[in-house]
Amino acid sequence: MEQLNHYNIAFQERKFSITVICDEVYFQQNIGSVFRICDAFGVEKIIFTGEHFLLSVRKVNKTSRNTHKTVPFEIIKDKDVIINSLLKQKYQIIALEITDSSTSIDKIELTNQPIALVIGSEIYGVSKKFLEAAAFTSHIIMFGKNSSMNVANSLSISLYEITKQLSL
Repeated sequence: MEQLNHYNIAFQERKFSITVICDEVYFQQNIGSVFRICDAFGVEKIIFTGEHFLLSVRKVNKTSRNTHKTVPFEIIKDKDVIINSLLKQKYQIIALEITDSSTSIDKIELTNQPIALVIGSEIYGVSKKFLEAAAFTSHIIMFGKNSSMNVANSLSISLYEITKQLSL
């Protein structure tokens, strides 16, 4: 048995009409992971927001494996600007957050609209502004005692489910 890598396997490259919004995601390792995950799942673009957002290319590259150079991204500190733009462009905004009305990520009903998947801060989750702007909130079913997981891990699971649905 031979182990394969991206040089000797023919995955079909594909882009999905998905924009990932990183709502105050500040840990550089998570930012690097977000780039790598978004590359793996064919995300169109990443938008980073937050009053204190900083991108340290040296630190991000440790986990991004150079995908920060290939996945388009923007830094827009004003959340209202992002929300107004997404609504004007008729995005289906999905906030990845467990709430009293959230739906399991494997049960969401996607439309033909472009998708904006909002992931939240490592400490506080998705902000109230994005929760209010979202068409709905979605969560990942978990079976342990903890009610949350790392933001990059959550993004991976969510993008897997969303792109699986979009591929059908």
